[in-house]
Amino acid sequence: MIKVILKRNREESLLRFHPWVFSGAIAEIQGNPAEGDIVAVHACDGSLLAYGHYQIGSIAVRVLSFDESALRPDFWETMLARALQVRIAAGLHIHGDGVRQSECASPLSFRASEASREISSTNCYRLVHGEGDNLPGLIIDYYDGVCVMQAHSVGMFRAKKHISEALQKVYGPELKAVYDKSSGTAPYKAGLELIDGYLYRCEGFSDDEQVVLENGHKFLVNWTEGQKTGFFLDQRDNRALVGSLSKGRNVLNLFCYTGGFSIYALAAGANHVDSVDSSKKAMMMVDRNVALNGFDETKHTSLCCDAIDYLRDVPVGKYDLMIVDPPAFAKHRGSLKNALRAYQRLNAAAISKVAPGGFVFTYSCSQVVDKEAFALAVFSAAAQCGRSVRILDRLNQPCDHSVNIYHPEGEYLKGLLLYVE
Repeated sequence: MIKVILKRNREESLLRFHPWVFSGAIAEIQGNPAEGDIVAVHACDGSLLAYGHYQIGSIAVRVLSFDESALRPDFWETMLARALQVRIAAGLHIHGDGVRQSECASPLSFRASEASREISSTNCYRLVHGEGDNLPGLIIDYYDGVCVMQAHSVGMFRAKKHISEALQKVYGPELKAVYDKSSGTAPYKAGLELIDGYLYRCEGFSDDEQVVLENGHKFLVNWTEGQKTGFFLDQRDNRALVGSLSKGRNVLNLFCYTGGFSIYALAAGANHVDSVDSSKKAMMMVDRNVALNGFDETKHTSLCCDAIDYLRDVPVGKYDLMIVDPPAFAKHRGSLKNALRAYQRLNAAAISKVAPGGFVFTYSCSQVVDKEAFALAVFSAAAQCGRSVRILDRLNQPCDHSVNIYHPEGEYLKGLLLYVE
């Protein structure tokens, strides 16, 4: 086993169970590890601290375990079973016969009381959320029997066959397929053969998309052509909250992707919903989702255009509920200042245009933008507009996108519900 020896007094973060070892903390490496190898991390006095995947970069080791469990043959099955148990405890996973696998009386996955009654009508969720499930560099989303995985590290990419085999054991006959969609997430400089494809398909399964349920609403998910794994599961709770406030309102859903917020608003009785996105494929999926749920198509308009340009030209007061959910403006700290300026400009436009007594749901999914920085950008936007604005709620990611308490960096989604007078 290759050993990574830390510098003196650099073991403190591992003793606090933080799952990363930075390259600057390493004194020496005994051996010549290939990227993705499992290595043993030792303090300078020789004591064993952890095992993890070695990688080239500022994060040199992503910790898999703080004991020898990462070396055991059943490691992947054990870890995935634990992740599934969390989703069962939260009331998210349902048996194939439609019976919820939990007696949880107060499901964690919804903020709105009406939505909590619909928990048995959800069959999609995040099974593995990287560090939040003690599997750094791995994402797995579950869509009614189909697991879509994305490896964000070489180690996880190299382990994908073992992960697929473990998923088959954990889910048993409920599992229809395992699809690897790592071509856009695994390190491209590592020389990996990054070709998306199925790692497992049960006999007779040949679909690349299927209908899933979220709080009783139907959504088409295409994991081969859609963004990320095919659907943004991290907004489930926030979509339910939008629905609870949409009745009788004129709703604008900016950066709508496949129309998640729009479907909830229509189901709740919105007067009219406009969905805006620059992607033609996404807008086609919005129209299919509207039709799939049987809504009156005269109450919805799909607008394929730039969301920022559209908002700039919107008459003041046309909408009394807006959803502002842009893609990440900052992927690294070097772009943080520009990102905060962009959030300020975008939110200023929304706050200035929403009708008096209207709501603005605004979000940032940029991991490098923390809650305080985002709130300050929105505050600056409100001050620029000179309108009276209240924060009614602070929004975040749902329970299946769990945050490891020793890794607060995993709390990436933040949002604000604003009331504008």
